[in-house]
Amino acid sequence: MDINKLMEKHQDEFDNARVKEISDDIAMYRTLVSNIYMVGKPSNQLWYLIDTGVAQYHERILVAAQRRFPNIPPKAIILTNGHFDHAGSAKALAKYWDVPIYAHPQEIPYLNGSLAYPPADPTVGGGLISLMSPLFPKKPIQLSKWLKPITEKMEQGLIDDWRIIHTPGYTPGHISLFNKKNRTLIAGDAVATENPESALAMVFPISKVYGPPAFFTDNWDIAKQTIAHIIKLRPKLLLAGHGLPMEGDLLDKGLKHLFDNFEQIAIPSNKNK
Repeated sequence: MDINKLMEKHQDEFDNARVKEISDDIAMYRTLVSNIYMVGKPSNQLWYLIDTGVAQYHERILVAAQRRFPNIPPKAIILTNGHFDHAGSAKALAKYWDVPIYAHPQEIPYLNGSLAYPPADPTVGGGLISLMSPLFPKKPIQLSKWLKPITEKMEQGLIDDWRIIHTPGYTPGHISLFNKKNRTLIAGDAVATENPESALAMVFPISKVYGPPAFFTDNWDIAKQTIAHIIKLRPKLLLAGHGLPMEGDLLDKGLKHLFDNFEQIAIPSNKNK
């Protein structure tokens, strides 16, 4: 597949496959149901792709990446978690670019075909996405050919100025990425800035801090501990897997309000007993 020919052939279809620049070294691409991030300056010709959206979205991601980094593949793909909306296009992209896929060791079994995530719970409420969750892909994903575990050494040095942080709760091996210089947090599904259970929120996003998607959250006690960890990092800018970027007082107050009222805001009534 020639990416330039693909862009030419599907010019109208892929016209909106363009990133939103957050800063000179971070770009965001809002896919069908989740966000992906491109970390790195185009001028340095070195970048990383954080998450990959749903399956069959790889061509749009390739076009968006080509427009920001012409003919430069990422150094690697990093997955915050292995759910279908974050790892769905990972195989196609890794194959095209011939690059490794990094994930936390505790997430590896869900990415090499060994384990399947627990089934989604449509009874958590919150909106149409929750009701539709049993229809989401269920089979274990197989990325073994490209998959590599994130080592302790990599947590501090895989990407310059960024730390990879274990932020479990949503999934056992969920990670976030934190920039130590400008205090930017790429949070994956540890928190959201739109209601992740609501289809309406995807169309009319209203910025507010929410907990992780309830229909897939693995451990609510650990998920709350992760919120406490995030607060201690004092992020100035939050880039979530679901929702728009958030910063300033809205972010600070939103994170504190979420933690202080976690049982009422985040945990579904059928789990909070």
